[in-house]
Amino acid sequence: MKNYYRIMLGRGSMYAEECFAGNYVGVGVRIAEDLTDKLPDDWQTFNKKYVPIYLAGRPEKTKVAAGLACGLLWTLSKGIQQGDIVLCPDGAGRYRVGEVCGDYTYQPDSTLPHRRPVHWFSTAIDRSAMSLELKKSTGSIGTVCNIMGHWEEIEKLIGGAPVPTIVSPDGPVEDPIAFALEKHLEEFLVKNWAYTDLGKEYDIFEEEGELVGQQYPTDTGPIDILGISKNKKRLIVIELKKGRASDAVVGQVLRYMGYVMEQLAEKGQTVHGVIIALEDDQRIRRALAAAPNVDFFRYQLSFKLVKA
Repeated sequence: MKNYYRIMLGRGSMYAEECFAGNYVGVGVRIAEDLTDKLPDDWQTFNKKYVPIYLAGRPEKTKVAAGLACGLLWTLSKGIQQGDIVLCPDGAGRYRVGEVCGDYTYQPDSTLPHRRPVHWFSTAIDRSAMSLELKKSTGSIGTVCNIMGHWEEIEKLIGGAPVPTIVSPDGPVEDPIAFALEKHLEEFLVKNWAYTDLGKEYDIFEEEGELVGQQYPTDTGPIDILGISKNKKRLIVIELKKGRASDAVVGQVLRYMGYVMEQLAEKGQTVHGVIIALEDDQRIRRALAAAPNVDFFRYQLSFKLVKA
């Protein structure tokens, strides 16, 4: 089954026209070698070899940035398959749509040397025609993001069919965030981070002014939020319960912490965890009694009517 990806073609889509005219997508990760015969079947093996190479060429970067860059390079070069669909913003509010039609190539003297050939469709998608959910997904941080969860809508937009309206028993819903608030908690936390208790002590991880700590990829899935203390001495892994079983979310946050300790933490940095849920949960509290470096937070909602 084909997958669907959003790919940024340079900061602010600065290389979009070049890629559209040249029928390719590409990245400029600074690993100056042809990877044609050097792409393993999993990104973890690739990162193990190339993160040190990346850091040797850019010693000012962190392990977090290096892991993200190398993971991105593997995804574009190997993870994306022939026949997969890519959506690329053109910088003017529209997305060009294409099908990946060939294997990885290397163009050493170009701005985006690591490439995949693409057959661009004549159809373009206006961002204004997308549902709020698809807008959020295509607006995710990072050069490449998987938007497979929206394949049905994307296919309808490519074909020109209208996107179904979200409805409630009382009629159409104008604000999907109000309709499914808990599902959007992560986005709310990120946008309002500075006003939270966690935001007083931690920042969401950034590189070159860009947030990279939201949905940070690991070998057991993406971390909801990866943060770093303002004194740079602690990394924090934040997991939202989002309706999952208590044992599952505790196990997941501990696995993520193990990954961060092993792969991302710099010398002298410690790793802490946080689980956030709507309701109190005795099973989580008991499990965390044996994990003193993981905290449990509840979030509260308030709603106020103001006479116009």
